[in-house]
Formats: sequence, C-alpha cells, structure tokens
Amino acid sequence: MKGEHPYVKWAIKSIEAWLKEKRLLNPLKDGAPVELLKRRAGAFVSLHKLDGSLRGCIGTYVPTKENLAEEIRDNAIAAAVEDPRFLPVSTNELDDIKVSVDILSEPEEVSDINQLDPKKYGIIVAKGYRRGLLLPDLEGIDTVQEQLKIARRKAGILDNEKITVYRFTVERFY
Repeated sequence: MKGEHPYVKWAIKSIEAWLKEKRLLNPLKDGAPVELLKRRAGAFVSLHKLDGSLRGCIGTYVPTKENLAEEIRDNAIAAAVEDPRFLPVSTNELDDIKVSVDILSEPEEVSDINQLDPKKYGIIVAKGYRRGLLLPDLEGIDTVQEQLKIARRKAGILDNEKITVYRFTVERFY
C-alpha cells in the first residue's frame, strides 16, 4: 500500500493489521499520530488501484468515534473489506493500492446551488432518511449538476424530489 502522509500511513497500518492478523490497532499503543488523538471529525478513506480506478471508499461525514485516529482506522478497514461495490481486498493486492484520507469539515446547509463548487466543496443531499455524499475535487466531476446527479443517485433520490443540500470541505492527505 502506498501513501506518504502520517494519517495515510496510520490508515495503511490499520488495514494491514486487520487483513494479516485480524487485529484492531489501539491508537494509544500502536503509534497513531498524536494530533489524531486530540481531534474529532468525519473522515473518508479511499483506496485506488495503481491505474487510478477506485478499489474502496468508506467514511463518516460527522464524527462517530472517540477520536480521529479511531475514525480513520475503522473507515480504512471498512474501505478495504466492507465496501459493497467491491470484493474484500486481499493481502496479495496490498502493494498495488494507493490510499488517501479526507478529513471533513462540519457540513453546512446551503440555500442556493450557487454556493456550491465541485472542486472546493463536497456535498450531501438528503431526503428523509436517504443521504448521498460525494467528496469534492473528484476526477471527471466538473459541474454542480453532475455532482448533484451522482449524489442523488447514490441516495436513491429521484430528480423531481425536493432535497436538502449540505456542503463541506476536506483536508485531503496522500
């Protein structure tokens, strides 16, 4: 697995410990970056093959764990073995996967789609209990309309249904 930033290395270490030993790392004992222990936020972990194609992506848009180290650890493992779009990652694939970590700002509701920019903001569309999320600055998604269409589709929300839209920014690490 490939990635240089300490947050990404933590995600990789978490995936490898799970796949090779079925062991859940302890952030305090297993070397999580100390700043992750002091912070809470939503986080996404994305796995890509070396050709750039998606291999797994799971995350949380609000914090669900005690700290960001646990959030990244659990989402990294889920991206590797629980993303329903893919078979679980096998240990012989590990050398051929690049990892990135996105730490999300708190989502804010927008009243006008002119407040959106697919390069700068990720979005969440909501209708009742259905939610669709799309991270910002994704290759091939250049317009707000494309971003909204994909997020609606992920949530199972029809084009004619009224939605609530939220935006957020990310700190992206490779």
